[in-house]
Amino acid sequence: MQDSKKIAPQQESAEKVFLEGPHSRTSDFWFSYKVLVEFVKGFRTLHFLSPCITVFGSARFKEDHPYYAEARNMGSELVKLGFTVMTGGGPGIMEAANRGAKEAGGISVGCNIVLPFEQKSNPYLDHQFTFNYFFVRKVLMFKYSYGFVVMPGGLGTCDELFEALTLIQTKKILNFPVVLYGTEYWQNLKEMLETMAAYGTIDPKDLELFLFTDSIEETMQHIRKYAVEGFGLAKKQSRIKPRFWLGEKAQSKKVETMQS
Repeated sequence: MQDSKKIAPQQESAEKVFLEGPHSRTSDFWFSYKVLVEFVKGFRTLHFLSPCITVFGSARFKEDHPYYAEARNMGSELVKLGFTVMTGGGPGIMEAANRGAKEAGGISVGCNIVLPFEQKSNPYLDHQFTFNYFFVRKVLMFKYSYGFVVMPGGLGTCDELFEALTLIQTKKILNFPVVLYGTEYWQNLKEMLETMAAYGTIDPKDLELFLFTDSIEETMQHIRKYAVEGFGLAKKQSRIKPRFWLGEKAQSKKVETMQS
């Protein structure tokens, strides 16, 4: 497990160099190899988790903020619905959702990212993996998630949100529920999406999978409809067994979780 508190100077330099433009074939080959290794390690870490719902939101909200309390309750209710709760693994909303999941006796997962700030892992994770590359992290979050709960957040939260919206619009993923929690906070975005539908730049039917709400109960109903019923999930305890000689580890708790 990587230490996410500090960024190795060579890693930060490698990121910047890669984004500068074309480089030698050797350099690009080794970069591709590092990406492949990160994908494989991520697969092996997350493969044995039950279906997840990922909660996104700002890392800057403190424990006394109302949205922190809401995210904590959200994590707890998602566990009761049978899901593993996945977040970006950091503080703020992410910490609150992981905390709620852990307090409810469920599985709490963090997919952290190496950043110059705000990337410290929260203490409520049963499983975590620290990524070097945003695009690898996003692919794996989508691969193992059956829906997103998007709470108030900044640019990173919006990045994940619009990735989801783009994949839904282009039919790369189907019946994928996206909940935007906090109607006042997301009001301008809601109006923008409705404007897009009115102009025909998105299909009006795309809006059916987006729920804008301030209700955790309504959120659970939406996820139950599109994730549980939509993907045919059921609560089971039987799981694929990990193979120790591949470095695979099973989840550390025996809980009733969703299975497809």
